[in-house]
Amino acid sequence: MNWNLIIFAFGFGTFKFVFVHWGAYAALGEESIASLFEIFVSATLGAWITMTVFYYLSEYFMDRSHRKKIEKMRKAAEAGIEIKQKKTFTRLNKTIVWIKHTLGLYGVTLLAPLFLSVPIGSIVCAKFYGGKKKTFPLMLLFTALYSALMCLSIYLFKF
Repeated sequence: MNWNLIIFAFGFGTFKFVFVHWGAYAALGEESIASLFEIFVSATLGAWITMTVFYYLSEYFMDRSHRKKIEKMRKAAEAGIEIKQKKTFTRLNKTIVWIKHTLGLYGVTLLAPLFLSVPIGSIVCAKFYGGKKKTFPLMLLFTALYSALMCLSIYLFKF
């Protein structure tokens, strides 16, 4: 059991899940099925724990962000400083909304945690589909399937 590998994959899997499998495999330097299983378990658990925390605390984070924005605008108004408003419809926001409308629940729960990052993707999923009971289980399922697919691709292409 390689504890450095487990800690690396768990820590890296908590935030940027897309590249953790190949990064952990490259850092490992040894080739064995047991190490791939360790990568799978530790990266998946890291992502699942982060997803759980950010999914269930997403309402708190969104409210906190809104309150900070209002407070910043209030202080600037009191000081007579004009704050330039950020663009609401950025390219990333438009892409997320496009994915929501075209691919729906399954597309958002699959793609958002992978490509945005696990915490931000979990908040996005909770914002769009937090009222649906199958959102969180789908996020966990898709994360595990992606992790298994990455470990399988490492096994097929590197061994």
